[in-house]
Amino acid sequence: MTTTEHAPISPEQQAVEDRLVRNVVSSFDECGNPRLQQVMVSLVRHLHAFIRDVRLTDDEWSAAIDFLTRAGHITDDVRQEFILLSDVLGASMQTININNTAYENATEATVFGPFFVDGSPEINNGEDMSFGAPGEPCWVEGTVTDTTGNPLAGAKIEVWEADEDGMYDVQYDVGKRAARAHLFSEPDGSYRFWGLTPTPYPIPDDGPVGQMLTAVGRSPLRAAHLHFMVTHDGHRTLVTHIFPTGDPIGKKDTVFGVKDSLIKDFATQPAGTPTPDGRDVDGTWSRVRFDIVLAPEGA
Repeated sequence: MTTTEHAPISPEQQAVEDRLVRNVVSSFDECGNPRLQQVMVSLVRHLHAFIRDVRLTDDEWSAAIDFLTRAGHITDDVRQEFILLSDVLGASMQTININNTAYENATEATVFGPFFVDGSPEINNGEDMSFGAPGEPCWVEGTVTDTTGNPLAGAKIEVWEADEDGMYDVQYDVGKRAARAHLFSEPDGSYRFWGLTPTPYPIPDDGPVGQMLTAVGRSPLRAAHLHFMVTHDGHRTLVTHIFPTGDPIGKKDTVFGVKDSLIKDFATQPAGTPTPDGRDVDGTWSRVRFDIVLAPEGA
């Protein structure tokens, strides 16, 4: 497949298009918010440059408007199709990169995803956040420290994940709560809980974003992962995942969220292996260690 060849643009046509860009840009001259003006002017320049670069047709413009309209219609309190669109275009990941610049040995951030829910159940250290969701049990443990190694007591650790069928609780029922919880780090900065061994799953692909991925020959699969959001006074909020080693999806993650530092060994334990807390597990289970380092606020 080759790109469409366009006829040379005459100087007269170039002048018409340039004039429109200048007129639209100048329409923001009286904006009283300098940052808003900067964003809008840059948006206009880049948008017009895109339209002119590909010589967008009327039909393509109509298809784009229809796509965005359908994305709005399918969005609700549980599903955010525009976040999904931002994710698969890498815009979410790039925004995260810009706003979470590398700082010493702080844990790297990655995409938030569309299925975070406020008000998750609180569990104590060592308890189970799966609440009966299907999947292989996984023992997760680690510490929360600052960049100099000092333990951070009372850090809020919010965790959530899909079950072994690739579904989040809210995809079954808006009010359902399973495979998500929050807990707090101990005085020595340690934390621990039972969750599920992550498995790959497709992003919701029954809407316009899924149709776009099919049209361009891309997979909707996300690499297996476990979500974390960690907060502590005086420190930068961390939104991240951890990813199992050996995942065949790996760097093909459809939202570009995988970073090498976040790939961890989810070690499978044979059936009958004693668990760290003496829990009786029927079958295999896994364990992983994730030590979290928070950057200072404003870093």
